[in-house]
Amino acid sequence: MTEPKKGWLQRLTQGLSRSSKAMGEQLAGAFVARAPLDQAKLDELEDMLIEADLGPHSAARITARFGEGRFGRSIGEDEIKEALAQAIGEELGSRQGRFDALSGPRPYVVLFIGVNGSGKTTTLGKIAAELPGGGARVLIAAGDTFRAAAVEQLEIWARRARADFMSKPTGADAAGLAFEALEKARAEGYDVLLIDTAGRLQNKQGLMDELHKIIRVLKKLDPDAPHETLLVLDATVGRNALAQENVFGNQIGVTGIVMTKLDGTARGGVLVPVAQASDSPIKLIGVGEGIDDLQPFDARAFARTLVGLESA
Repeated sequence: MTEPKKGWLQRLTQGLSRSSKAMGEQLAGAFVARAPLDQAKLDELEDMLIEADLGPHSAARITARFGEGRFGRSIGEDEIKEALAQAIGEELGSRQGRFDALSGPRPYVVLFIGVNGSGKTTTLGKIAAELPGGGARVLIAAGDTFRAAAVEQLEIWARRARADFMSKPTGADAAGLAFEALEKARAEGYDVLLIDTAGRLQNKQGLMDELHKIIRVLKKLDPDAPHETLLVLDATVGRNALAQENVFGNQIGVTGIVMTKLDGTARGGVLVPVAQASDSPIKLIGVGEGIDDLQPFDARAFARTLVGLESA
């Protein structure tokens, strides 16, 4: 995707306001009246970060970075936030990735995976809506053939995005649809093929078998396809996102993570342990339902916004 548009940092601040407010209130309670920083306060900070869903391992590392050079001296609220933002940003810096569907081979095949309700379809639609601005011809395949509502929602997004659309009757073979979609994309000169998938984790093995089959049939036409496999995670489920990352990450070749609905939770810090636990980078984050509310992940901007600082 392109660089964040004007106004994105403001939307990020607004979207993460519940998380930053919660963290700000806890910071104010932990660090009072510029008292000297001691081990008790560091322990309290670490507990606070864990409660904010940053995870025990990340919380310990961030707390250690935060305390470097400050132990035993008084610090004010601004320094606390700046130091904490820097520590969180350093924790996330190596986990920042880039999504660019226009820099690779044609057609560039992107597979969207994740549980039902995570925001897969909406994420696909937002990406599709931006691509024609770069001159790309886009084909969308409605691979969640088990839910008629998902197909209908995706068709609406396709029209909004000025993208072509392929679907099959409810219950049809998703892998067969994916194969036909790639055949069409290759034959008709499409630049990007975006493929939605089902997400029925209650039938985990059946879902994984279906995803593996989709990938196998794509590779029959293009050994490098899919060129990108994006795992879409919902921030509002908290640490359950870690379990989902583990399921998909261990069985499917995930190349990037999209964290959605960061505006719907006071624990947006869950992005931190997900980023650290995954072998794949965080590439995109979403803080709303609007087309422009999905943007490239910027570790520094995210960290500063999370603790209540200006992102600029």
